[in-house]
Amino acid sequence: MVGLLFPGQGSQYVGMGRDLAKAHPEARRAFEEADDTLGFALSKLAWEGPETELRATSVAQPAILTHSVAALRVAGERLGDVAMAAGHSLGEFSAYVAAGALSFEDALRTVRVRGELMQRSGQERPGTMAALLGLDDEAVERVCAEASEGVSVCVPANYNSPGQLVISGDVAAVERAMELAKAAGARRAIGLNVSGAFHSPLMRVAEAGLDAQLEAAALSTPRYPVVSNVTAQPVMDAADARRLLLEQLTSAVRWTASMRTMLDAGVEQFYEIGPGNVLTGLLKRIERSAASRVLGTAADVEALAA
Repeated sequence: MVGLLFPGQGSQYVGMGRDLAKAHPEARRAFEEADDTLGFALSKLAWEGPETELRATSVAQPAILTHSVAALRVAGERLGDVAMAAGHSLGEFSAYVAAGALSFEDALRTVRVRGELMQRSGQERPGTMAALLGLDDEAVERVCAEASEGVSVCVPANYNSPGQLVISGDVAAVERAMELAKAAGARRAIGLNVSGAFHSPLMRVAEAGLDAQLEAAALSTPRYPVVSNVTAQPVMDAADARRLLLEQLTSAVRWTASMRTMLDAGVEQFYEIGPGNVLTGLLKRIERSAASRVLGTAADVEALAA
């Protein structure tokens, strides 16, 4: 039983997808389609940088989506019969493209707008994020609750793997939480270089814009279930998909539970499709015996074919 995983923001790098596009016409066409749909040379930024521009939320999100779609098109039928898919934050949009519920063009327009809205939200109400290592879920939730004061909030944002969580919120609250986490026994508390407090209530100002964009996108029933970040449960209804993609903006990414859902459903072979290998690393921390392969470069795809 095959499951697909799609990476989220932070996996981008200068040069991403260039070797795929050079070796495979279908990958090159994916980047050309992205350039045409978005009206600027996304491929040039992905392949040549500069890194500062590629890292911008409004650029990184469509770039990662495009790389994932390009790799998926090249891998094609070599993946076998796909039973389920999941994507980390932004990657959930890639998962719906893979499942045939969302066109590549609509997904590109939507994640471009999503990135712009998230970037703007971070400017209107500055926030930040931090990674906490070595505490269990309940301890991190207690730390966040204790660090939140009045309108200053801190919440768990990414349940990435056991003992590796990301928190998000107002700068002062996140800084308090980092100190409380260290006092509670965290091995490390690391501030992240982000443009806003993603997956927290601070993103609420972006909801109306993303809601309108999702309404304009044609979502249909996926060919196979996509596991929601919000609920960690499979989704097979277009209306539910649209609602949960909106809720995801301000909700935590329940990645550990999502992987458990796929494993419990019988997924035996995972493929991480797109740039980097972050999700494969997280999966190994969740279930050491899980089989996962990365498909992001021309060499990766050639190894799969062999």
